[in-house]
Parts: sequence; structure tokens; C-alpha cells
Amino acid sequence: MGHERSVRGARHGGKAWAAGALALAAAIAGPVPAAQAGPAEQAGQAGLSASSPERAVLGAGDGWASEGTGTTGGSAAVASRVFTVTTWEELRAALAVPGGEPRIVRVVGTLDATAGGCSAFEEPGYDFGAYLAAYDPKVWGYDREVSGPQEELRAASAARQGRAIKVKVPAHTTVVGVGRSAGITGGSLQITGVDNVIVRNLTLESPLDCFPQWDPTDGATGAWNSEYDSMVVYGSTHVWIDHNTFTDGARPDSSLPSYYGELYQQHDGELDVVRGADLVTASWNVFADHDKTLMIGNSDGAGATDRGKLRVTLHHNLFRNVVERAPRVRFGKVDAYNNHFVVPHAAYAYSFGIGQESQLVAEKNAFTLAGGVPAGRILKKWKDAPVTTSGNLVNGRAVDLLAVHNAEFPGEVLRADAGWTPVLRARVDRPQALPGLIGHRAGAGRSPR
Repeated sequence: MGHERSVRGARHGGKAWAAGALALAAAIAGPVPAAQAGPAEQAGQAGLSASSPERAVLGAGDGWASEGTGTTGGSAAVASRVFTVTTWEELRAALAVPGGEPRIVRVVGTLDATAGGCSAFEEPGYDFGAYLAAYDPKVWGYDREVSGPQEELRAASAARQGRAIKVKVPAHTTVVGVGRSAGITGGSLQITGVDNVIVRNLTLESPLDCFPQWDPTDGATGAWNSEYDSMVVYGSTHVWIDHNTFTDGARPDSSLPSYYGELYQQHDGELDVVRGADLVTASWNVFADHDKTLMIGNSDGAGATDRGKLRVTLHHNLFRNVVERAPRVRFGKVDAYNNHFVVPHAAYAYSFGIGQESQLVAEKNAFTLAGGVPAGRILKKWKDAPVTTSGNLVNGRAVDLLAVHNAEFPGEVLRADAGWTPVLRARVDRPQALPGLIGHRAGAGRSPR
């Protein structure tokens, strides 16, 4: 199918980066010659067949993202709109190329969004030691939010990091990892206000917030609050997220320090689906080693944008060693079936969070709970909303998740019957088979279907 383009060397940072990226995109004249290209680029220059993973589309009836027009991403991209990228800057440039026609962006290797370290984002005058001294609760107290020069410099530094590590994914785009070792470290994919996007076969190591904010009014003893999710679906429709691995990687929470007696939290979520987003299917992913994992709806007060939206299907995903939000749901009709949850430690809070006006259906999932973790904690009531649970296994045995929750937490009783029956299920497996099946096939580098 002809040649693909290879995006090289863009600059980042506000308007200067945007102008540079557009100029770079316009100036691209052709492919890297095959004789000079690596194996992955040579394969791409030979053409992408209709059956290649880069051109895959979501199958009929496969979750909410198959509703209506379905999800095809950039599968129909012509050769001039197929890009191979090997650095974070090349990815930003490829996604900034003008035009609404389908595009495919092939990721080779691991792209590091924060290769320069946190110091690259610091505003002149910002000093973390001075920040700690200024807002020490012994000096500042717990009754007011932080303010002043160091907080202003922290906020400005955080803004610089945000501009550098966030990248917007356009409509009709497929972003796909090539081979078994493709991924992004420290970056945040923003799928915002667009339709028809596919993201597949990437290991996404959670962004590390270099400048968390201290909030002394958060709880009785204050808390450090961070930003940046690995992926955000915001006001977008028809999004297929498949065969990715979401992880904290080399910097889990256990490796982070504490200040003022509280964990210096530098992670936010792994995946957020929020603010009117709709028709999303997340399949065969791994969500691992994280606290606040997956949020569907981010505010009880967002009914104006979220009612009738936030329809999400989660199937054949592995949730391993995650503390909570797997997912936490507000408003949406969420179908969570055929997932495997591995809960190895007592720090576990819950899996399914039942929130404002949510309609969660949780069926035929498998839970592997460590000793001492009661099945009643799988559900968590945040607000009064109905939930359907059936056919779920806990440690290989059938368990009525709703009944055991209500028995263990009589002050937080949940209502049965979410009020709808999912029909968009292309494949349903016996929950007994899920640990082996998902363990072998879910996540980046595994065989996409």
C-alpha cells in the first residue's frame, strides 16, 4: 500500500511546540529509505495489510463502542497518513498533523515523556525544601488551603509539566504498539471531544506528577493530591481500548516518600472516562499495581453532561493488585463481565464503586481474593443506586456479591436490579476459565484478536 511516514524531532512547550509540530508535519517529504530503516520501519514501508493489527476494527456487538456507527479508528488511513514514531516528540508531531482523515500511528519501543526529569519543568525560584518549610502544618495549620509564592511557583511548574506530557488524540485515529515492547512512560493520552479512536497494544506507565499539591484541608490530617492519568476519555464517543497494560511500573506507591506524615502521592488514575464520554469498550487490558484505577464519571454534580452517557463495557480485563475504582461509576450504564480481579493484600478497598445514578451490571467475573479479604468488600456503596450481580465466582466458588455485601455492611445496603440487560457481548466465557484465559491473553504484547 505504498510508503508510510516517519515523524522526527519536534519541540514541545506551548505555542512554540504547536507551531513547530505543524511546520514539521507540513515539511515531511517522504519515508525513511528502507535501507536506512530499522526492521519495524521496513515492515511498515512494505505496506500494512488489511488484516494487520494496525488496521483492526472493533467487531460487531463487541460492547458499547460497537453501537451505532461502530469504532474503526484509523483503519482506512492512506499510506501518507500512516506514521511510525520512536520518541515522544515524534508521537506529538504525528498526532498534530492537520486534517480529519483517518490516521494510524505505530509506536516502536518505549516513548519517554519525561526524559529530562522533573527539573526540566521547574519554574525559576521553585524550591521543594522551601515549599515544605512554608506549608508545614506546624506553621501553616490545617484550616486553610496553601497560598503564597512557593505555591504559585509549584502551580506554574505543574502547568509546564502538563503541557509537556499531555497529548491529544484526534478523531478517526488508531494508536498501536508494534511488537511486544511498545509503550509510553510518563505521558497522558487525552481523547477529548472526538469520535472514533482505537488504542491498542501499549504498556502505559503512569505519569509521575513532579509537583503534587499539599492540601491541609483534605481530611483530618491533610493529603498530597496529584494530577495526570495515563489515559483520559473526555466527552468523546466510540473509543476502543484493547490489549494495553496500565501500570505504575518502576515507581509504585510503595516507593514514594512521605511528608507531613502523609504519602507523597504522585499518581492519579490509570484510565478516566468522564464528562459526557460515551460508547467505550475496554477489552483484554491489564490494570496493575495502582490505587485509584478506573473512574467512570468524575463528579456527582455532572448530571447535565453525564446522564444518558458514560455507557462503557469492560470485558476480559485483568485487575491485579489494585486498591480501588475497578471501576467507580457515576451515572453510566456500565457492563462489567468476564473480568478477573486478583486481590493479594489487605490494602484492598473495593472493586466496584456504586455511585450517583449508576447502573452497573457485573456478571460472570472471577475474583481471586487473598486470605482475610472478605467478598463483601468487592462492592462499595457511595450513593444509593441499583446494581445487578450474577454468575460471579470468588476463589472458584459462586458468590452472590450483593447478598454478601449487604450482610457485611447493613448500614450501606445496595439495591438489586440495574434496570437494563446488556446485549452487546460478542463473546462470553465461563468464569471458571477466566484466570487462565485472561492471564495468557490480556495486556500489551499478547495476541490481539
